[in-house]
Parts: sequence; structure tokens; C-alpha cells
Amino acid sequence: MRARLSVFHDKAVVAGEDGRWTEQDVAVAALTFDYDGFSVDASIPTSGIFFVPGEQAQEGTRDHGAESAVRRLLEAYGMVDLECLDHLAVSPGSGASYLVRYEGDVHDVCGFETQVVPELEAQGVSISFDTSYPWRVVDKDPKFYADVGGSEDRPDWFALELGVEVDGARVNLVPVLLSFLEGAHEDSFHALSRRRLRQIALPVGDGRYVTVPGEKLAGILEVVVELHQGDRQERESLAFGEHGAQGLERLELAFGDEGAVQYQGSAIGAKHRARKSVAPPPVVEPRGLRATLRPYQRDGLAWLQGLRSQEVGGVLADDMGLGKTLQTIAHLLIEKLSGRMDVPSLVVAPTSLVGTWQREIAKFAPELDVLVVHGPKRASAYAKVSGADVVITTYPIVVRDEEKLLDQEFHLLILDEAHTIKNSRSRAHRVVKGLDARHRLCLTGTPIENHLGELWALLDFLNPGMLGDELGFRRWYRKPIEEQGDEQRLAALKAQVSPFLLRREKSQVATDLPPKTMLRVPVELEGRQRELYESIRVAAHADVRKAIRDNGLKGSTISILDALMKLRQVCCDPRLCRMDAARSVLESAKTEALFKLLERQLHGGHRVLLFSQFTSMLRIISEGLKERSIRHLSLTGSTRRRQDVVDAFEAGEADVFLISLKAGGCGLTLTSADTVIHYDQWWNPAAQDQATDRAYRIGQDKPVFVHEIFVAGSVEERMLELQDRKRRLADSLLGDGARSPIGEDDVEYLFAPLSV
Repeated sequence: MRARLSVFHDKAVVAGEDGRWTEQDVAVAALTFDYDGFSVDASIPTSGIFFVPGEQAQEGTRDHGAESAVRRLLEAYGMVDLECLDHLAVSPGSGASYLVRYEGDVHDVCGFETQVVPELEAQGVSISFDTSYPWRVVDKDPKFYADVGGSEDRPDWFALELGVEVDGARVNLVPVLLSFLEGAHEDSFHALSRRRLRQIALPVGDGRYVTVPGEKLAGILEVVVELHQGDRQERESLAFGEHGAQGLERLELAFGDEGAVQYQGSAIGAKHRARKSVAPPPVVEPRGLRATLRPYQRDGLAWLQGLRSQEVGGVLADDMGLGKTLQTIAHLLIEKLSGRMDVPSLVVAPTSLVGTWQREIAKFAPELDVLVVHGPKRASAYAKVSGADVVITTYPIVVRDEEKLLDQEFHLLILDEAHTIKNSRSRAHRVVKGLDARHRLCLTGTPIENHLGELWALLDFLNPGMLGDELGFRRWYRKPIEEQGDEQRLAALKAQVSPFLLRREKSQVATDLPPKTMLRVPVELEGRQRELYESIRVAAHADVRKAIRDNGLKGSTISILDALMKLRQVCCDPRLCRMDAARSVLESAKTEALFKLLERQLHGGHRVLLFSQFTSMLRIISEGLKERSIRHLSLTGSTRRRQDVVDAFEAGEADVFLISLKAGGCGLTLTSADTVIHYDQWWNPAAQDQATDRAYRIGQDKPVFVHEIFVAGSVEERMLELQDRKRRLADSLLGDGARSPIGEDDVEYLFAPLSV
């Protein structure tokens, strides 16, 4: 006896979960058993005897054991006896006895031919396919090719055509791969991780397919994701700039054939080979630099020089306090000494840091001629710009004096605290992007504060077009990563941005720093303050629910933040609340806890930095310190001579320094303090981390203790959890971690009743 399997296409009616019947295309098979040239249909009820028609009928005997063994073999490979299915029915009289596989998935159907058919044939089953079968696999081990040429639409860009060779002819797979990536649910890139061990079917026309192992296709698609960037304009090829060339190396690895990627023109090949440099060559401190760089700072300087030589921009994203300014000054000095800086370089910084840049350059590289363009009398300074080495100005001045700056060519354009332009729609972002500069550099310890769109804004300034347009980036990267936890898109994004982003943490490179201890100090609300919190919470929660019903979650942002602000103010001190009900509440559990904590710290000889988002809260604390005769200084946005106040604290003229979070989050070095207190929590953990790093930075020789005071069970404790989520958002791209989305459930959690 020999088993024969005839595979063909049929129409089936399938019952859905809602009870409705729909028509589907399915792959089915008719099973027959051959007994010495006579075929017995497996669907015929079994009988021990069958008759061979002819002039003289002959009797034959069926081998039940052998037939059962064949059925078990088919079922072991995923085929299903149609008689066992009550939710699916094929055409009457089709002769089909088995469903090849039904999951609404062409990959399974083609995988049957690629993987199952050879196994069945090896075990004696004869298999044939109907000539009209629509899912024929024409190559089980296709040979990929990739051609890189110039882009017709964009100068200095390249175009990649990617495909397979079928029967000696090339088939472009770019449209197929893009459709696969942009498809829904099971055809999405996000789902590929669940089928890495399976065969993926790619159509090559006329009902023909090639199958590719899922793991191999994943590597190819990672490169396609990087180069495509969600741009729906290009469908026959992938257009990318020089910054995308490093992805071609990974494409060769995914192909498993180094010669599979062909370059049209020696210039393209040369640029590609230049990207293969694993690390920039080492550099030494330039002559005239009055500082000895640490090893990691030397590496950073080499990285900056490497970016300049490749004519691309990058983000120096070292932790606060690791010397980003010093590395940049050394970079500027090398450029001057080499003769390349034949036009001035421009440093754009927050207003509070203009003096810092001026002092640091004078201290470490006095050979650089510095011009400050700032203040109401700056008009005359523009005539001197062309004669300076380094021009220092501020973001507000760049916006106001846009026309004057647009006329000047700069060698290096450096944005300090570059997250200032994280809003791509802001005028500051638009203006700095339009400045004429040969090389661009961003300095920030927080390239991602809230979402991935902020990183897009920085790289859009540095290397326009690198990550596509903002809409495509949101669809291609932000939504899959932030909302769906798509690890493949995250890996693709990391691979694309990592050559242009350098980040070192203190724990990695500043091993000589003393330890930093994080302490969370819970406080319980009692009495009338607790009652006030609950009364405001109930009313605010009702208003927020109504706003979400009427406007949706995104349209209710202002209402939500306003309600949360009221709750946070109650936690800090009822005196912050401008409500009649709060005027009679005189106690503040957190204020009492603060002064007890300060008493212990000062008694132990510690010096304290105290941060709050609310300047009015700092005034209340200042009054309490005066009543207790505790020496202190204050720094807020209204402080005019910031450096004088900082110098006074560093000189020991006060034991407590009150600082508003916004005014003191950057540009200060306060290593004489060894205790940091965060009186209230801010949404953005990066802002708090920056504030902490005013004390915990290079030059600190004492252990640092960081205290976060919060009301237990309140919105403040829940905000700490959201802070941890935002830290993981940054870590997911800059290191390791995962992102948890914030939705209506989180809003409900924030407005939940007090629980202690």
C-alpha cells in the first residue's frame, strides 16, 4: 500500500466567534491509498474488502494498520481530518479529506510545502499539487540581492533595492517587505518575534512565494525599519542619507553573503567602508589645554573628533557632572589649532550658563578668543563676531536676533542643555536648525525626558532626515515602542542612533566618586490637612472624569494637571492653596517633617541643598529657617546675580541653600554640600536627577545623601512610580529597560483615595 496526497485550493465556509459564517480560501488535500495500481479514497468508509472493477472483478484487502499509521503521520504534522471540524465545511464533492492547515495564515500554508512535504515524502507519502494551487513555493532557499545606488529625488542620498532571484530573474521585495511591516496583527514586525523559528512566506507574483526563516527575515527587516522610517513616498526602493549606511553592514550579516550587497559607484562604496570603523582613533589633549582629561573624557574627545571627520552631528549625553563642557572646550581648541576653525563657532546655552561658559573657557583654554552676545547692549557685538573664535549666546537671543545670525557661517554650532529644543514645533528649534554651520553638536544629560519624540527633535537638528519626518517617526517608532513595547523597533532605533549618541554614567566611569544614597521619606497626613486633601481630591476627580468623557484623555491634559497641582499643593503646605477651605488649615505634616530632618542634618555637620518646584513654598521654608536662626540662601528664577549667591554658599556663608527646581536644575556646581532634599516631586525625573547632580559631580569628596519627602498614599507617592516609568523610557533606548504606557487607568490611580 502507498499513500497519495493531492493538495488543492478550495472555498470553505467558516463560523466566526460571533456565529456568522464567512467564506475563506483554504488549502485542502485528498488522501488516497494505492493498492497495486488501484486507488481507494480514504473518505470511503473503511471495509476490509474492496473490488477492482474490470472484465473479471478482483477482490482486495485493505491494510487498516498501515492506513491508520498514515493518518496519524499527517495529523502529527498539523493536518486535520475535515470530519473532525464542525466550524468549517468545504465544497461538497470536492473529494477533500484533510485541511492542510487553517489559521488564516499564508505562512503556515507555504510552510507546509517547505517543511512538511519533504518530511512526508521521506516517509513514503506521494504528494502532488493541483496546477491551479495559488500558494506555490518556488524557492525554498532564495538568494537575496541588494543594489545601492544614488537617489533620483534627493541629492547626496542613496536608494536601496532589495529582493530575491527567482528562476534567474530578480524580484524586488521592497514593496512586499513594507507591506509586511505596516500590516496588522499577525503580519506585523512586532509579531515576528513569536515566529522566529517558522518560515515566512513572501509573494513574488503570479501566486508564487519564497519562504524565509523568521530569524533571517527579522535581521533583514531591522535594516528595512531603519532605512524606511515610515516614509510612504518611496515604495520601490528605500532612500537614506549617509547616516544610514551603517545599516548595510547588518544587512550583509543577515544575508549571510558579504557580496550580496552591491554598490553602484565607488563613492558609495567608499562612504560605506568609512562607516565600518569600530571606534575613532585616540587623541591627546591639545596643546594649551589647562586640564588633564580623564580616560573617559579622552574617549569622548576622540568621539567628537570622529563625528567632525565624518561630517555628522551627535549628542554628548554624559551624566551631569562628568565634564561635557570640558570635553567640548578641548574639541574647540583642537579645531582652532588645526586651522579648521577659520570661522567662529557658536555656543547656544540657557541664559544662566553664559557666565559659566565664559569662565570655563578662560580657565581651561585661554587661547580661545571669546565673544558674548547677550544683554540689551548686544547690537554692537555683532560687528565683532567674525573675529572671535567662540561666540556665546542664549536661546532667547537666537530667536530674537535670528536675521543677524542667519547671515553668519559657523564652524561648530553647539547647543548646551540641548533638550531646550526638544519641542520640534518651537521657534527655538526652527531657528537653530536654520543656522549655517559645518558641524553640529548637542550637549545634554537628558536626551529623553518624557518621550522618544524629544530625541527625534535633537537628531532632526543634528542630521536632518536621519529619522524621517516627525509623523513617520511617531507611526514607525514611537507608537510601537511606547504603547506596544515592540522590542524589534526599539532594537532597530537603538542601532540607528547609537553611533550618534554617547552616554556614560557616573557608575561606569567616575569610580572615584563617593557613594550616593537615595532615601525616600514618607509623611502621613492627619487631621484637618487630611480632610482637606480628600475633599479636594473628590471634587477634582469628578471634574477630571467629566473632562475625559467630553474631550478624551489627550484633550483633558490641562484639566488633569490643574487638578493634580491642587493635590500636590495640599501635600506640601495648605498655605499654597488659594481656596477658602484651606485658609483655616494651619498644620502641615510635611513642613514639620522637613524641619526635623534639617535639624538632624545640620546637627551632624552637613550642608544642604533643598529643591522645590514652588517658589512660594521656598518662601514659607525661608520664613521657618529665619525663625530658627538657620543661615540660608535662596536661588530662584528672579535671582539676578546667580553666581554671587552660588559663590557665597560655596564659601560657607550659609548651611542651607533653597533652590527652585527650574532655576537650579543646571549650570551649578555645589560640591560643598553633601545632602540634597527634594521637598516635592516633579513629573520629569530627569529634572530632579539634574538637580541632585549639582552636588554629586566630579569634585565631590564626601558621600552624598538624597532625601525625597512625600506624603504616603497620596498623589506624591504615585508620582514617584510614574517617575520610575519615565526613567525606564530613557533606559530603554540609552541602556536597558522597558516602557509602560500611561493611560486612563493611571489617571484613576493618581486620583485614588489616600491609603496609608
